[in-house]
Amino acid sequence: MEKALEKMMYASRWIMAPVYLGLSLVLIALGIKFFVEIIHILPQLFSIKEADLILTILSLVDLTLVGGLVIMVMFSGYENFVSQLDVDDSNEKLGWLGKVDSNSLKNKVAASIVAISSIHLLKVFMDTPNIPNDKIMWYLLIHITFVISAFIMGYLDKLTKDK
Repeated sequence: MEKALEKMMYASRWIMAPVYLGLSLVLIALGIKFFVEIIHILPQLFSIKEADLILTILSLVDLTLVGGLVIMVMFSGYENFVSQLDVDDSNEKLGWLGKVDSNSLKNKVAASIVAISSIHLLKVFMDTPNIPNDKIMWYLLIHITFVISAFIMGYLDKLTKDK
């Protein structure tokens, strides 16, 4: 009975495979949104204010960082929790595949969230005349919380690796 239960529990990890595959649909959505933004900005390129252009570029960078985060979670999560990816070495194998364990994935996700939050905060600062001060304060507090959380997670990871 115990052996059958353990086999079933171990096999249940495959429930996550469609979830990781679903993240590839998120990448498609991000790609579509990215190019919609580019198509939207191109006709206005010569008439748009510099600050508005920079805000649009920051949005595109933000979408790119989120896409990278999704790829990292999709591949690392699959490899750590479902099965190793069988990619030929002759193909374009990503150098970090198979090297990101769940702790380093957690730290990379935290660092990515801080980077994304930084871009968002920069967009807020670029548009300060249109944003109430209390909202700016909340954006800043949330960003600081992300930074402190990422730092603490990295520090705790370092402490546990040193032992």
